[in-house]
Amino acid sequence: MVQQARDSLEARQVPIYFGAVAVATALAQAFPGTAALEAAIIPALAAMLFVTFLQVPLGDLGLAFARWRFMATLLTANFLAIPLLAAALAQLLPPDPLIRLGALLVLLTPCVDYVVTFAHLGRADAKPLLAATPVLLLLQMALLPVYLGLLLNEDAARLVRVGPFVHAFLWLIAAPLALAGLVQLWAGRAAGGARAASVLGVLPVPATAIVLFTVVASVVPRLGRALDAVLTVVPVYVLFALLAPLVGWGVARLFGLRAGEARAVAFSAATRNSLVVLPLALSVPGALPVLPAIIVAQTLVELIGELVYIRAMPRLGQTAPA
Repeated sequence: MVQQARDSLEARQVPIYFGAVAVATALAQAFPGTAALEAAIIPALAAMLFVTFLQVPLGDLGLAFARWRFMATLLTANFLAIPLLAAALAQLLPPDPLIRLGALLVLLTPCVDYVVTFAHLGRADAKPLLAATPVLLLLQMALLPVYLGLLLNEDAARLVRVGPFVHAFLWLIAAPLALAGLVQLWAGRAAGGARAASVLGVLPVPATAIVLFTVVASVVPRLGRALDAVLTVVPVYVLFALLAPLVGWGVARLFGLRAGEARAVAFSAATRNSLVVLPLALSVPGALPVLPAIIVAQTLVELIGELVYIRAMPRLGQTAPA
């Protein structure tokens, strides 16, 4: 029963997310007081990140490295090829520090949650991608400050203060990740823990919808100040959505991966960690409303892209072994 509910929610996650955004937008326009929901963003994010990380197989690091060719390809695509693409696309962004920071925060971080579901729907080999998610998460958090230092101009770099960044990382990423690891240990040792983990496994899609609702409802009343910024980044996001899967596929074929694995790398290259980096963005002074709006805009462009990917990706490599 629990597994059926989880499968049903995952199969319908795109309309659920768009529905949450639509309802939040309508309510925010009718009742501008929803801007007060800003205070609920951090707790909602913490809850979402905990149930999301709970689905990440933290004990499967050994399995991830067992398929070393796939892992090497995945890391090359996400931490070499895609940053180069992001650096090229960043030249199309206006010089505004907040806009550049928001766009790069998203484009430099590979997704560790719903990408697995979309990869499965797109006939990719999602199992090694799922096993690799802890590595992707840890590496992106370690490398993100390095990439931002290299790609941001001096004004934008000043916005990334170490103190708030570390605080956000510890309490909204490291703490939920550690708690998820403890629950996984409990689930592996006790029936009660397994039942708790199973029930919590139903929550990632609803929790993500709640975060989208909260962010959109709090940002829309102030969107007049962020709309111009959003309009400048959307074309860059569209270009990324078009080019990133091709970059991932190309890297995968260079490494000689089978078609199913190559599709998984393409999905990973194209799917970004927007909601996971949102707490890091909120730690930036003066983040509201521009940074959340920029990040949510990428999520919406990406969700549309995923609908295209799950139909187009199966056609890639049809003549190669899957």
